[in-house]
Amino acid sequence: MDQEVFDDNKIEHIPINEIRPNPYQPRKHFNEHALEDLAQSIVQHGVMQPIVVRKSIKGYTLVAGERRLKASRMAKKTTIPAIIKQITDEEMMVLSIIENLQRENLTAIEEAESYQQLMTHLELTQVEVAEKLGKSRPYIANMLRLLALPSRIQKLITSGKLSSAHGRTLLPLKEEDVMMTVAQKSMRENWSVRTLEKYVNDFVFRAPRKESVTQKPKLIRQYEEQLKDLYGATVDIAVVKKTGRITFEFTSEEEFKRLIDELSNKE
Repeated sequence: MDQEVFDDNKIEHIPINEIRPNPYQPRKHFNEHALEDLAQSIVQHGVMQPIVVRKSIKGYTLVAGERRLKASRMAKKTTIPAIIKQITDEEMMVLSIIENLQRENLTAIEEAESYQQLMTHLELTQVEVAEKLGKSRPYIANMLRLLALPSRIQKLITSGKLSSAHGRTLLPLKEEDVMMTVAQKSMRENWSVRTLEKYVNDFVFRAPRKESVTQKPKLIRQYEEQLKDLYGATVDIAVVKKTGRITFEFTSEEEFKRLIDELSNKE
């Protein structure tokens, strides 16, 4: 991209206060410490690489280089070296995404949102997005799956607490509260994606069996309700011939500790 954007273009110093934000900027999270370091470098050495803008009705619109622009403002600069490009909205969106991808600036969620933005605003298919960005269609499809996750899971991915692969593995669970419980367990126990996948598959495989609760003998269902009232937790009793198991369910670490205390203190 650097060769395509910067070679054989005239660099001009333009007023920073005349530059408007890029409406298609996919990046939403910036590391403040890294920005401060860049601002200090700009104070000492100036902006080493020009930003890219396009002329607008009032001033300029940023195309690429938001970190350099933010850091220059922090450094109290009034002008910044820039290359002025004549480009369409489509080219502007694609350039913004490519620059961030090449610099590895985007979180997985931001990357997925940028692909969705291209598809929505430019009415592109996954195949067309993949071709424009030099990605495979399965890669684009996999990234877009992250947007089906609840916002709480997306925040875990954005913060780096949960990987995008772990996030995608949670999708079969469907219910947000269940996803959060399993995600927290995965993070707490430092599960690999393979371990999480096995747990999710086992969970999904077991889940339909609970729907057959009405087929249980009346006495067993009564015992389940008694234990539920006694311990304040969902209880499942499975009986096979003369053996069986009693399962207590919990949805948080606090509930788990409470159950252990309750069970330990019962005489």
